[in-house]
Amino acid sequence: MAIILNIETATKNCSVNIAENGNILAMRELNDGNYSHAEKLHPFIQEVLKEASVKSQQINAVAVSKGPGSYTGLRIGVSAAKGLCFAYDVPLISIETLHSLALNVHIKEGYIVPMLDARRMEVYSIVYNEKYIQEREIRAEVIDEHSFKELLDSNKVYFLGDGAEKCKELLCNDNAIFIDNKYPSAKEMAMLSYEKYKKNDIEDVAYFEPFYLKDFVVTPEKKR
Repeated sequence: MAIILNIETATKNCSVNIAENGNILAMRELNDGNYSHAEKLHPFIQEVLKEASVKSQQINAVAVSKGPGSYTGLRIGVSAAKGLCFAYDVPLISIETLHSLALNVHIKEGYIVPMLDARRMEVYSIVYNEKYIQEREIRAEVIDEHSFKELLDSNKVYFLGDGAEKCKELLCNDNAIFIDNKYPSAKEMAMLSYEKYKKNDIEDVAYFEPFYLKDFVVTPEKKR
């Protein structure tokens, strides 16, 4: 038996659940358009533990969404997960954010392209086939009318995530299918983290860092 606490904070969605053998016992989630992780994450953790009647010493591992995504969101989630791992003396499991996002789509053929907003016309994206096997590496890329042309010429391509919204007007192709209101969630993490736990696929808690994909850029404050 494995009881795992799953934490997802890579986007504006603050999502937490406690799962036993991949089955969710209790879950909290808030996506109100703001980055409310600093205020909501720890109360959500306490709430799911209480609802599931799970004591901290019963937790076998903590899983966290590793990125890419919001720099601040990832820092908050990973810092909390590492702190809990040290406090509970349990292993840390990392889950690729775009992989869990892709699991929102179930298709028989074609490709799945989960996308996260990286500001302006740039997105973080990856390509999976219908079996969730990676067909292309994760990239930070600027979207234009030629993006994904080779895939779209002969395949249905399913785009989802908050980065897909900005692509709708540019990717004018009948094979481009946009799935709205999908975002990374701890819901899809539950089974992924359980599978990793069974394989002892864990991280070094002391040295683990989020996968930012690109450097964080500080915007200079405007002079008054």
